[in-house]
Amino acid sequence: MRLHTIHTGNFKLDGGAMFGVVPQQLWSRTNPPDHLNLCTWAMRSLLVETGDRLVLVDCGIGNKQSEKFFSHYHLHGNHSLEGSLAHAGFAKEDITDVFLTHLHFDHVGGGVTRRQDGLLVPTFPNAKYWSTQSHWDWATNPNPREKASFLTENIRPIAESGQLHMVQRDGRITHHAMGIEGWDVFFADGHTESQMIPLIRQQGRPTMAFMADLLPSTGHIPLAYGMGYDTRPLLTLEEKQLFLDSAADEGWVLFLEHDAEHAACTVKQTDKGVRLDQAAPSWEALMG
Repeated sequence: MRLHTIHTGNFKLDGGAMFGVVPQQLWSRTNPPDHLNLCTWAMRSLLVETGDRLVLVDCGIGNKQSEKFFSHYHLHGNHSLEGSLAHAGFAKEDITDVFLTHLHFDHVGGGVTRRQDGLLVPTFPNAKYWSTQSHWDWATNPNPREKASFLTENIRPIAESGQLHMVQRDGRITHHAMGIEGWDVFFADGHTESQMIPLIRQQGRPTMAFMADLLPSTGHIPLAYGMGYDTRPLLTLEEKQLFLDSAADEGWVLFLEHDAEHAACTVKQTDKGVRLDQAAPSWEALMG
């Protein structure tokens, strides 16, 4: 396998919303806010070359929403989905699979494009788009808490295109998802129903986990540091502990989708529980 970081840009979200019940005095040590109490977050995707497959994990917020919509999120930075793909040597037509950890707008928005005639179509015309049935049903019949995060224009065109495929959930972990050897999926239900966390296993190298919203940043490693956006926060606590214990004990590299400074980290066991071991601006620095 060959892995490429795909930067799709930065945005801002309220720091209190991102850290839930944790006081600002504590979370601001790792994620300092601006004068509006907003923190900068990355939208960092992962591109995986494996055999004859080219898999993109998540695809950022996209560019098709209204100016009013984007004004809430203060998009900034020089990166874009298409530009980062080109920098890696690929075009959108080369993508064979789009793996969607979940369907919140900052993870799926780039997967659908508005054409000049106004029609909404999948951005990647030759790709299979992968979700899982329980999450798809959850997102297409949203609860009031998440309704603003599940946008019809990000979801319906994928189904209407015939490009939608489902990962079969098999308990907590599904092995060899999408028919790819070494691609396992950890299912987490605390943030949203059936969020998929891919575990990419390569012989002779550490397992890489794409953390999505189970662990947005290094600042979220302590168990109590959870997002206010989580629909089942106590379940998130259990899932984080289970996941981070495995990551610490087995030496996994954690790819961070939203950390503005660190692209990846490792964790270790301490007398206070799992804590940060190493963090780096690129996953290459930690993969060995």
